[in-house]
Amino acid sequence: MDINTVNTLSYEDFVNIFGNVVEKCPIIAGAVWSGRPFVSLSALEAAFSDFIDDLPESGKEGLLRCINVLAGMDLQRGTLSRESREEQAGAGLDALVSGEASRMARLNEQYKERFGFPFVICARMSDKTNILRQLSERCQHERTVERERGIEEVKKIGRLRLQGLVRHDAP
Repeated sequence: MDINTVNTLSYEDFVNIFGNVVEKCPIIAGAVWSGRPFVSLSALEAAFSDFIDDLPESGKEGLLRCINVLAGMDLQRGTLSRESREEQAGAGLDALVSGEASRMARLNEQYKERFGFPFVICARMSDKTNILRQLSERCQHERTVERERGIEEVKKIGRLRLQGLVRHDAP
């Protein structure tokens, strides 16, 4: 769809279409809807990003807690959103060998225990080897650094999801 179509969507349709741009956070799409009309896809992306940036630190952490654990139980049970399932599969997280799966589970647990929210990385821009490396390295960071990094990764994921839903701006 193009940006003009986006601007004509009812609140309900907008939330139904864009409600998972930020994983499990349709309230963000609902808030962004009120900023219509958007002049471009870039303006729509900025509206989502600005909403996230304007959250207090506790809100940012709450948003991070909504993110699925990579290669976690939801992937194994088949209960991920379509978007998350495709993103994780594209990075090879649905095909981890035994050693990779146990390492991923152990590091995910350590990360969540240390920071209070799951590890977030834009799987569409990575692969399982890089994800495991990043997870291991980022377990050593400070909480504020990881909160900021996690939010930036959420925004990357959201941008890519929006680009999959709305045609790019005309040159």
